[in-house]
Amino acid sequence: MHLALRGVNGYYGSIRVLRDVDLAVAGGEILCLLGRNGAGKTTLLRAIMGQVRREGDFLLEGRPIGGLKPHEIPRRGIGYVPQGRRLFAELTVTENLEIGIMATRRDRAAMHEALEFFPPLADRLHQVAGTLSGGEQQMLAMARALCLKPSVLLLDEPTEGLMPSMVAGIRDVILRLRDSGVAVLLVEQRVDTVMPVADRVAFLETGVLRLDARRAEVEADPGLLRRYLGV
Repeated sequence: MHLALRGVNGYYGSIRVLRDVDLAVAGGEILCLLGRNGAGKTTLLRAIMGQVRREGDFLLEGRPIGGLKPHEIPRRGIGYVPQGRRLFAELTVTENLEIGIMATRRDRAAMHEALEFFPPLADRLHQVAGTLSGGEQQMLAMARALCLKPSVLLLDEPTEGLMPSMVAGIRDVILRLRDSGVAVLLVEQRVDTVMPVADRVAFLETGVLRLDARRAEVEADPGLLRRYLGV
């Protein structure tokens, strides 16, 4: 397993949001994390990245990373694309990508490799990120994470607010990353986007992991989506 979580709890202040979550995602696999709003999906990703108070075991290739500071975790090979992208809007495309490189002290070759996944960005390297379209900003957020050359990629609703053609492009990139051996943990609300790409599906409900199953099992039982998502 590339990434394994055992007995993970996550907190905002004194409020416990995650409750003893056990989860693992392997290289060359897409694990989709589903749940209603407020279920704790984003909190789980932030816990992995050390951005909230957390307890439990966080293992990357069997080695503990739970004691690392947030800025140290990307250097171990975990890329994170947060919900809302969180780009530096006043900086150019190139400058945003350079920040991704600096996080792991890689050379500019990593930037060019990341851009191969998103050719439209190559024509906008000197454009200010805040003036890009929503789809282009999502490309940039993902490309910045890929500058790390991650072995594990965390994606928090990467297709939110995008037109169907852009959703298809993002989905194709995710599949290419999976096929190259990257472990992908994907949080999404759009079930129709998730199911075609998922290898496994996990359901989080009020901070508790209720089910972790193969995609075929979920597709064979529509009641699961009604139970945990209300759809």
